[in-house]
Amino acid sequence: MARTGLEVADVFRRYGAAYRETHGASLCTAQRRVMSAIELCRTAALGGHVEHCDRCDHQRVFYNSCRDRHCPKCQSLARAEWLEDRQSELLDTPYFHVVFTVPQPIAAIALQNKEIVYNILFRATAETLQTIAADPKHLGAQIGFFAVLHTWGQTLCFHPHLHCVVPGGGISPDGTRWISCRPNYFLPVEVLSRMFRRLFVDYLKQAFDAGDLQFFSSLEPLRDREAFLRYIAPLREQDWVVYAKQPFAGPDEVLKYVAGYTHRVAISNNRLLDIDDGKVAFRWKDYRDGNQQKTMTLSADEFIRRFLLHVLPDGFQRIRYFGFLANRYRTEKLALCRQLMQTPPPPAAEVPKDYRDRYEALTGLSLKTCPLCRCGNMVVVEVFECTASILDSS
Repeated sequence: MARTGLEVADVFRRYGAAYRETHGASLCTAQRRVMSAIELCRTAALGGHVEHCDRCDHQRVFYNSCRDRHCPKCQSLARAEWLEDRQSELLDTPYFHVVFTVPQPIAAIALQNKEIVYNILFRATAETLQTIAADPKHLGAQIGFFAVLHTWGQTLCFHPHLHCVVPGGGISPDGTRWISCRPNYFLPVEVLSRMFRRLFVDYLKQAFDAGDLQFFSSLEPLRDREAFLRYIAPLREQDWVVYAKQPFAGPDEVLKYVAGYTHRVAISNNRLLDIDDGKVAFRWKDYRDGNQQKTMTLSADEFIRRFLLHVLPDGFQRIRYFGFLANRYRTEKLALCRQLMQTPPPPAAEVPKDYRDRYEALTGLSLKTCPLCRCGNMVVVEVFECTASILDSS
């Protein structure tokens, strides 16, 4: 399908004020700020500059971006830099894509307790992978991996899960050998699922007992401890979805797949098809129907509501690193991995100092070259200041 040029920002600009008027009491500060940022992104209100071609006199205006991590137009350079960093860390071994998903009753609690439950999701996932991998019955090694939090499905409904990218092996307990997993097999998903379920429910119960969880609306009865325990009891018997598969096209491809979601949330602009008559139409992929591309139409109110479900708590880190890829030890541990695997370190890349050169090196798109004559360079001839605060329109 052809791109329409429509943006999530168009939805917010057209229908955001009415949404605030109707639902303002239920909006948290973070959601208001995200709406405001997306509405103002790359408009004169945030300031910008004028560029002039030194060869053909072509002139263009650049408005500043909001740089909010929820904005579909922002973070392209950050995403490209993150992807380049992860590619430079790849080891000469198969990689596995492991996904941990919580059942719907847990998602309902997560929606009202995002930071607490998201942290439990990371903690239970990391402990599960590292414990099972360290068991001599399975791999018997210290592994390393990173995990990315996703909270949405194709239709923007709330669906918290973690995508983990894991090298297929690890460092022996004495640090003298690289232990590879079996060909095309990482760890038993049934064992992963059971431990993940047990740890998650135990940590959730601990959070309740510590008074960290809040419940309101339809979940308000769960404030009572007995009601809460009855609610989570069936979850201990239910199968929790965990799957692990080796990337068919290699680790580089799974990195690119995950990178498509590391620096944005919910939906990309290129999926939007129409915004009219108080409705928003967008493309979605139906995985249960042979991955067919379909069209969904929602009221603007419902589209905005679903988008805002995925606003992250302030300061929340949705990409985390564990084991020998943990930030504190990564350089040292990766060097040890390569030494044990007898592979040379990757060549050091020269990083351009100017952000425009950096952007071109990573994306292949030039911010300097004149888009009209393709010969001249665009030179900044005027700068204008920001006239609005991100929260002004909240």
